[in-house]
Amino acid sequence: MSFTVNLRDVTLKYGDADALADVDLTLEAGKIYGLLGRNGAGKTSLLSLIAAFRRPTGGDVLVGGEPVWENAPVVSRVALVREGGDFDDADTVKDVLASGELRPSFDPDYAAKLADKFELPLKKKVRELSRGKRSVLAAVTGLAARAELTMFDEVHLGMDAPTRDAFYKELLAEYMDRPHTVVLSTHLIDEVANYLEEVVIVDRGRVLVHQPVETLQGRGATLTGAADRVDELTEGLELLAEQRLGGTKSATVAALDADLRARAAAAGVEIGPVGLQDLFIHLTNPDRNGA
Repeated sequence: MSFTVNLRDVTLKYGDADALADVDLTLEAGKIYGLLGRNGAGKTSLLSLIAAFRRPTGGDVLVGGEPVWENAPVVSRVALVREGGDFDDADTVKDVLASGELRPSFDPDYAAKLADKFELPLKKKVRELSRGKRSVLAAVTGLAARAELTMFDEVHLGMDAPTRDAFYKELLAEYMDRPHTVVLSTHLIDEVANYLEEVVIVDRGRVLVHQPVETLQGRGATLTGAADRVDELTEGLELLAEQRLGGTKSATVAALDADLRARAAAAGVEIGPVGLQDLFIHLTNPDRNGA
């Protein structure tokens, strides 16, 4: 079973400031979502509402078709894993894993397997862990929770590149073995792009974009070929990025119409997909959005 998520006209205020405003969002069950946004955009606030860590100032937050606030049967099947975890620093790693069994679906055997795989020191206290190992411990508790909705909020921070890669692969393997709803909040966009089915971009407290990855990447294109031909094709167009190596140039454009596609083909210029990170930077550019 997987949980759907519905936010209807949701607002969250901190004092007089809107952390989230007029948010309408539906996440279908059984998909892996990427939650993207610049620092302070509202990603953590959004996740905290879905996990019932906070109550919305206005609007409705439904998980599995039910209001999530003060709904213990639903909340017990939702896992929000934050960077560094929410642990008692005096506990040992073994204590933390044992406490996971308070969740109805927690899998202690899987937790032990992951602890061994990621070389977690079971006898060490949480406060003695490096930042990387503490992040791994948080990831392990999230995976082993076997929740119907699992959300990782920058949990990879502190992990080195090989460990992050192993975490992503384990997350995907667990998802394939037990389809459920997953939300990954991250700034390492290109690292996770191939694992995502849909992307939600939050900008200044509002949902700016919610689309399948393929649809979003279809908004633009990368043109690669002889530098003079690429320059001619992209003259006057909005460029997201460009690189040059010798006589070859690669330019990423914000939009690709049929005419440009035909002219690129005739000029012998290759057309490739646009990077998700390049699109994110473009779409959330404060100058573009009138900030």
